[in-house]
This record gives sequence, C-alpha cells and structure tokens, in this order.
Amino acid sequence: MPVNSNRLRGFIFCISVLSLIYCESLMAGGFSYRVDKTVVGGLRNHTVQAKETLLDIARNYGLGFNEVEILYPDMDYWIPTPGRHLIIPSQWILPTTQHYGLVINLPELRLYHFFPKYGMVTTYPVGIGVSGWETPIATGRIIHRETDPTWVVPKALREKYGAVSIPPGKNNPLGKYWIGLSLDGYGIHGTNFPWGVGRLVSHGCIRLYPEHISLLYKEIHVNTPFEIVYEPLKIGIKGQSIFMEIHPDVYKKIPDMFAHAKHRLKHLGFWNNVSIEAVKEIIQKQNGIPVQVGYIGKGGDATPIAMGASGF
Repeated sequence: MPVNSNRLRGFIFCISVLSLIYCESLMAGGFSYRVDKTVVGGLRNHTVQAKETLLDIARNYGLGFNEVEILYPDMDYWIPTPGRHLIIPSQWILPTTQHYGLVINLPELRLYHFFPKYGMVTTYPVGIGVSGWETPIATGRIIHRETDPTWVVPKALREKYGAVSIPPGKNNPLGKYWIGLSLDGYGIHGTNFPWGVGRLVSHGCIRLYPEHISLLYKEIHVNTPFEIVYEPLKIGIKGQSIFMEIHPDVYKKIPDMFAHAKHRLKHLGFWNNVSIEAVKEIIQKQNGIPVQVGYIGKGGDATPIAMGASGF
C-alpha cells in the first residue's frame, strides 16, 4: 500500500514539534555546557524575609540544605535574621565524567543529567546514605520506572518501621516516583521528608525533592546510563579561566585535600597556571562555591595569576 504523502508530512511535522517542545523545555530548566565551559549557572542574591528558614530558602532556589549550611555554618537555619543578604550558590562545576546520562556526585549531594545531543545539563540536589549505609560509587543503567511505588521494607528496618511493606501515600519514604538502578537494591526516588534533601539521611538510595523527582522521571528512560562518583574537589574551565570548587569530604575518603588538589591539577596540566594561595584558601573554606584560581592564556601561553579566593 503506498504511503499517503500528506499523512507522512503530518507525522514528520508532529515529531518535529514534539522535539522542539522537548528541547525548549530542556532549555528552560537546563544549562548549556562545552569542553571549554564546564562551569554552569550563576551566583544569585537573596534577602531573608520574615518567617523564612534556611531550609525554605534552599528549596525555593533548587538547592539542598548542605549547600547553604556550608556557606553559612554559624547562621541559625530555623530563624535567620530578616533583612540579611545572602549569596545563593547556584553555580556549579560539572563533575569529571563522560557527561552522558545521570551523574550523582556524592560529596556534593547533587545529581546531573546530561543531554550531549543538545549540549545541555539539568541538575538537582539529593539526599544520600548515612554513615554505615553509604551510597556506593558505581556505574550502571536505569532498569525500572514506577509511579506510586510500594516500599518493601528491608529486613534490617522492619522492626523500626513496624511493617514488611508500606503502600503508596504520605507515609511512604519513596514518595511518588521510583527509578530503579541496576545496582541491586538501590534507586532514585522522591521523599515524604523533603528536608532530608542535602543531607546524609537515607539507607543508600538517592532522594530528591518531590518537585524535582517528577521532572527527572519525565526526563529519563529505561537504559539511561548512570555514574555515582566521589568528587569533593572539582576543577572546571570557563573561557580562559580555571575554577575550583570544594565540598566537605562526607565519607572521609580524602586524607590530604591539598595533595589531592595538587595531583588533580598536575594531571590536567594546570599546576603551573594557578595561584597556590587561592587553592589553599578554597581548601580551607570548602564552601561549595566555584572560585577562579588560575588562567590559561590564549594560544597555549599559560600565565598564572595570584587572585586569591573570593570573600565567600
């Protein structure tokens, strides 16, 4: 039977429109990246309002609690001073990966979803495993997606929860969406306790805010690859500038952060292009803010600069 040309053109048009809508949706909520642009987002400002908590502020800006806690460690996160001006740390260096599929960086407590076809990435804060139930470093693929999952309580936790399984609903720790990993027993899911995002709070699974898991669930599909990495120290490039971002070593895997930074910078060929004073200062602060620490001159002429870390 001959193909109806009008129907074929209509089908192609529909596919094109759907692709455009998808791409525009991604553009609205994502960041562009390239080999020479691995620093994404931008710092923002916020004035604390009456009755706001740091947890509210973090969530409203798409951050985990850890991202504001390490920046303002001495602030009362339940009763921050109204009128105080805050820097919102909504800028990130991309992890050192293939930049494909899902990447979860454990020390950062943040997930990245890469779309290399579009040169775009979306990113969400996460909660991860507590000490003794650490989320493992691993690679694999998405093997299952489920809406309104029933939680089969692990044997070690049944006495605590007083149940063998918990049905969908407000008491279910998995929230509304479950994304199963090929890593046996682990998944990415929502939560009925949003304030656990940005904390070491789970028994190894990866938790997102309800509003974020609903977005991620739509973005991914079965067979999407994932990487769970451990990078408390990240190094990025934006134009000719070298940036460094450091988060606390949550699972205590890096005994000497300066030696680790030196090794990473030498491996990348940047050691002679950075200010050692700036590197030492950012290591001391470990506040999750990307800081310019060096400069790569045009034409391969690398010129170190002494710029010091930012005032954050």
